[in-house]
Amino acid sequence: MKKVFIKTYGCQMNERDSEAVAALLRSRGYDLTTAEREADVILLNTCSVRDLAEQKAIGKMWTLAALKKRKPELVLGYLGCMAQSRGGSLAQLQPAVDLVVGTQRFHHVPDYIDAIFAGREQAVAAYDAELRAIVDVAEEVGSESTIRDHVTGTNGDRPVTAFVSIMQGCDMYCSFCIVPFTRGRERSRPIAEIVTEVEQLAATGVKEVTLLGQIVTSYGRGMIPKQNGKSVFVQLLEAVQAVPGVERIRFTSPHPKGFGDDLVAAYRDMPKLCEHAHLPVQSGSNRLLKEMNRGYQREWYLKIVEKLRSAQPNIAVSTDVIVGYPGETDADFQETVALLREVEFDQAYIFKYSPRRDTPAAEAVGQLSEDVKEERNHVALQVLNEGMARKHQRLVGQTLEVLVEGVSTRSTERMFGRTRTNKGVVFAGNGRQRGELLPVRIERGSITTLYGDPAIHNL
Repeated sequence: MKKVFIKTYGCQMNERDSEAVAALLRSRGYDLTTAEREADVILLNTCSVRDLAEQKAIGKMWTLAALKKRKPELVLGYLGCMAQSRGGSLAQLQPAVDLVVGTQRFHHVPDYIDAIFAGREQAVAAYDAELRAIVDVAEEVGSESTIRDHVTGTNGDRPVTAFVSIMQGCDMYCSFCIVPFTRGRERSRPIAEIVTEVEQLAATGVKEVTLLGQIVTSYGRGMIPKQNGKSVFVQLLEAVQAVPGVERIRFTSPHPKGFGDDLVAAYRDMPKLCEHAHLPVQSGSNRLLKEMNRGYQREWYLKIVEKLRSAQPNIAVSTDVIVGYPGETDADFQETVALLREVEFDQAYIFKYSPRRDTPAAEAVGQLSEDVKEERNHVALQVLNEGMARKHQRLVGQTLEVLVEGVSTRSTERMFGRTRTNKGVVFAGNGRQRGELLPVRIERGSITTLYGDPAIHNL
């Protein structure tokens, strides 16, 4: 039996896509391995959002090309967003590459690999030069249903958390972002189909589902009308809330413009919706927000945060921030720093701007030096870390509900789980607690992790 190793770069959507490809390959008779050197096929599922992610994947492939010299029969492939964006040029850059599969062709990966092993193809480049507004529905549904072969952990345990893709594509066209060009236009799955998938997951023991989309709050836009003043996305949340066995619901990644009053109220009224909102801001400068084509201003964003905290006082708010955007002045940057301090986010992903080809920002005047970007990144991270440390210190002594996901990566004598506010917690425990919702008393906290003891012993 041929063995396949898949390495994933980038977002949760990419993780979900890798799961789908893994399930398709398993159904075709391939075996999945976590040992790279045992593999007959190595696939890199790539990200194009930032240059660093692309360079990591390309660098990894050069390393694999050296491995292929010692193992000529090894099949190497790129999947995903970079494969969609760069296409066949990747195989030209790196002749050891056998397979380049874009975001619209994942469901054909087993066919392509079969063809390579059968000698019918020496190399395959499969991507759409122009992404279709409407993807073949039968193919997309088939790919979605196959994933419920359900990926297991390395020890055979089934996960207690799962990603559920509810839509693909993006129609926002932020000036810095390549996603609309790699993922295509927005298209959504029916509510009934998503609920069926969640029911199947719950039947396998999944306690927490995360609904995924490029702009998840745009779900069903133009497809399903509002009902009783509720958006289609909130209707979906209510439908998932009704699934027995599911204890927690999360979603990512939204757009601030999707946080209408109905979604804000859902944090107050829906007990399964976790008290965590990821609210990407990108910049604290109104001038740059306009340049980025974000569709809101700083004051409006702060009002959304205020509404969320009023509706759900325990809510944790995380965000995305870009520093060093073209033309960003020191005054613009200081507005972003002031926003970080004012909101005091529970988590933030701070990125140095990197040009993405074919995006307006890549051609904009005022590109900043790497030194300036690095300095601003350092300052923003320092402000963020100070706020996160204060947040974690306030939690010491509190007892929080933790969903136990598995053994800690650093110690087999400790378990790892997450609070409803998406904070990672490490505590003394055993494998029997996996999948349980435990009260854990927080004893101390680092910037990124909480440490505690179960409030109920001898479980």
